Amino acid sequence: MKQYDFTLKYRLGNPDEDAEKSLEALAETGCEDAVVGIGQNGRISLNFIRESESALEAIASAISDVQKAIPNAKLVEATPDFVGVTDIAELFGFSRQYMRKLIETRGASFPEPVHEGKPSLWHLTDIFAWFREHESRDIQSEAMEVSQVNMQLNVYKSFMKVSASFHDGFQFEANATHNALQGTLRFAARP
Repeated sequence: MKQYDFTLKYRLGNPDEDAEKSLEALAETGCEDAVVGIGQNGRISLNFIRESESALEAIASAISDVQKAIPNAKLVEATPDFVGVTDIAELFGFSRQYMRKLIETRGASFPEPVHEGKPSLWHLTDIFAWFREHESRDIQSEAMEVSQVNMQLNVYKSFMKVSASFHDGFQFEANATHNALQGTLRFAARP
């Protein structure tokens, strides 16, 4: 078994709901391997370090456990996924200035951001793949796996929001790379 480190951020069903009431239910449903953050009103964040055979299994089981404990909670984001220049620099032990210089000098090969602006954001899995290929960096397999699953989960959630707005005018077919992920994505992104 491997250990997978990831965070699931949720919006509670009722914005005035006291997140502290959910702590006991979370422990009873198998979330004792998570550090729970309840600082923002109507939100709850769970940082898991979960043992599992795969990142997909770890994340899917965590989502299922949270949904059992807090049925009205809606998944906002799975992290790590979106990263900016500062995040990337910290991950690889660079200064922010060096990271910007690297992006500028390697611009043609550097991954396209998912948001270009202030700040620009990339999917972590694209950054990991680029550093592995172009900078010969050794990327921990568990971190790569988590970033891939989280990217798929977050992209799917965004797609579900968009598809609800474009009933007939937008067609898209998505195939998850793993059958279990399709069910997890449907479950996590339910309207």
